[in-house]
Amino acid sequence: MKIIGIVGWKNTGKTFFVSEIIKKLKSKNYRIASIKHAHHAFDIDHQNTDSYIHRISGSSQVIISSSKRWAKINELEKQNEKKLDELIAELSETDIVLVEGYKNENHPKIEVINEKENKHLFKNIKNVVAIISDLNLDTDLKKFKKNEIDKIVNFILNEI
Repeated sequence: MKIIGIVGWKNTGKTFFVSEIIKKLKSKNYRIASIKHAHHAFDIDHQNTDSYIHRISGSSQVIISSSKRWAKINELEKQNEKKLDELIAELSETDIVLVEGYKNENHPKIEVINEKENKHLFKNIKNVVAIISDLNLDTDLKKFKKNEIDKIVNFILNEI
């Protein structure tokens, strides 16, 4: 299983690139999984849904299932946040895992740099292997323009 991260400062377009990469890899018949790191509490179930009612009533694990998909919600309560490798271990039957965030973990990463702010991470975090930006940056890292989705996907498939 290949693991590649997409990192960058807030509002640089990380989710857009993850989405485009997923679409392109899926069109090539790869099985894709994705992991998104959130820095805050979040809900995937919402008020007045049965799963929400189960969870707020005190269930520490809730599974909701249909003929189309299933999801499992685990309340961590007083446990530590899961590490990336623990989350990856939860995945099954996948060829490529795209990770959005988790910039301090050790997997290979592609950084998205916003031209407006020109703030970057690649000098300060481990395993940045490429950059997506339309800026002319002084680095030996592989560089992609923002419209080069095919080249980015080929890099992931052939170099990671």
